[in-house]
Amino acid sequence: MPVIDLFAGPGGLGEGFSSYSGQGLEFDIRLSIEKDPHAHKTLELRAFLRAFDAGPPDAYYEYVKGEIDRNVLFSRYESEAELAKKEAQCLELGHHGRILELIGERLGGAKDWVLIGGPPCQAYSLIGRARSAGKGLKREGEGEFEYAERVKERKSAFEKDPRHLLYREYLKVIARHSPAVFVMENVKGILSSKLKGKLVFESILKDLRNPAKAVDLKGARDIAYKLYSFVEPSSDDSRKYIIRSEDFGIPQRRHRVILLGVREDMESETSYLQPQLAQVSAEEAIGDLPNLMAGLSREKSLTVPAAIKSLFSSEKWKEAVLAAPEDLESVLTEMEVSAKALTNEKVRGGRFVPSEDIRPFSNWLRDDNLGGALNHETRGHMKEDLWRYLFCSIYAQRNDVSPKLRHFPEALLPAHRNVEAGKNVVFGDRFRVQLADQPSTTITSHISKDGHYYVHYDPSQCRSLTVREAARLQTFPDNYFFEGPRTEQYRQVGNAVPPLLARQIAKICKSILI
Repeated sequence: MPVIDLFAGPGGLGEGFSSYSGQGLEFDIRLSIEKDPHAHKTLELRAFLRAFDAGPPDAYYEYVKGEIDRNVLFSRYESEAELAKKEAQCLELGHHGRILELIGERLGGAKDWVLIGGPPCQAYSLIGRARSAGKGLKREGEGEFEYAERVKERKSAFEKDPRHLLYREYLKVIARHSPAVFVMENVKGILSSKLKGKLVFESILKDLRNPAKAVDLKGARDIAYKLYSFVEPSSDDSRKYIIRSEDFGIPQRRHRVILLGVREDMESETSYLQPQLAQVSAEEAIGDLPNLMAGLSREKSLTVPAAIKSLFSSEKWKEAVLAAPEDLESVLTEMEVSAKALTNEKVRGGRFVPSEDIRPFSNWLRDDNLGGALNHETRGHMKEDLWRYLFCSIYAQRNDVSPKLRHFPEALLPAHRNVEAGKNVVFGDRFRVQLADQPSTTITSHISKDGHYYVHYDPSQCRSLTVREAARLQTFPDNYFFEGPRTEQYRQVGNAVPPLLARQIAKICKSILI
């Protein structure tokens, strides 16, 4: 069954579909389109891996461990590399006029096929909309009129954001090539987002039911679609399209709008995702990964050689932690214990961290030939943030909740204009620790900016999550390698659909297609 993946990112949806097979049906990713060059490289590498029916070749492990480069890997398997390059295309919808024709070529005349993907979600993000509206951003000395005018300008800029209309590119593909089914994903904020005073989601639903009437496109087919929820059999409430990932074996509280479109000539009776009895906790998801120490950011008072050395010295790390303000008497003893628990053998990690003790919570993640963890490297943190992370993790162990800024000792409050007497006007949970015995909070692209929302639950590690830990919470298989600088790796993971959830969605699509 051909599959076309739009706005593919690093390939979360595609991984779920391509990995599912059963009852005489397999999904074949014919084309995946992604504009970001780093995500595209990840996508292409995964497409390369899928070309091997017997599993990854030895050279793949050599590559992900950094023993050979990508050119050497691809030169050893030229035919598989060509297939991967043909499948994964670095293109931007709306800016490349030949995409509709390219999709037709890859479908090869197939009448029944599957379209997956979703438009970029930043424009619909509730947090993004709050920032765009200027909430909490009144500047010192700014008058009410100036503030109101600035907020008005930001709202106008939000409504003009072209990402609002990228779903129309998705519509054009449906209108021209009429897939048997389509799966469309977006953030929950899309349900309340408005454009020119009207709810965006209502317009989207109307357009998806009759794509040819919604777009002015030569060659569009006038075919209608029925829309379904993956979790509720019937309801007029748009919230029925929200999938709570933690209910379906994903170790993360990720709530996303995902809907199913079925062409009117197809059998329309569908099944639904089946909730699991027990949720998967953060510790179950990442607790088997190698323990690491955080890096220590360069300080102005250090000479360059000393600064570089400090990034890799666990002794420097311990010194920084133990130099916490004296008024932290309530946690200082535990800080000392945590710091002393670190040994010189504990490292910051890297592209590949060898380990024979990795036992993932699901066979879905496992690759016994890997022998370690990929993309498992810590960030460098300021020593003040190390203290805050340590406070957060100890507080969470004691109280089973992540502390708000009002719980912080005064000495640990960040020097920020919105922080007054332990309160933060915009985000009271500026620092958020993941609770060991619960699913994590939502992994988003914000994890690429800093680690404050993604503090590890283990005080002895006193750091934010690595890319691999974020990928585990997103259920990417352990042999899934993310390309690009570490910041871009984080962004790819945060923007993706959890592959294990996508696999369950693929099973539902299969029930319609066979």
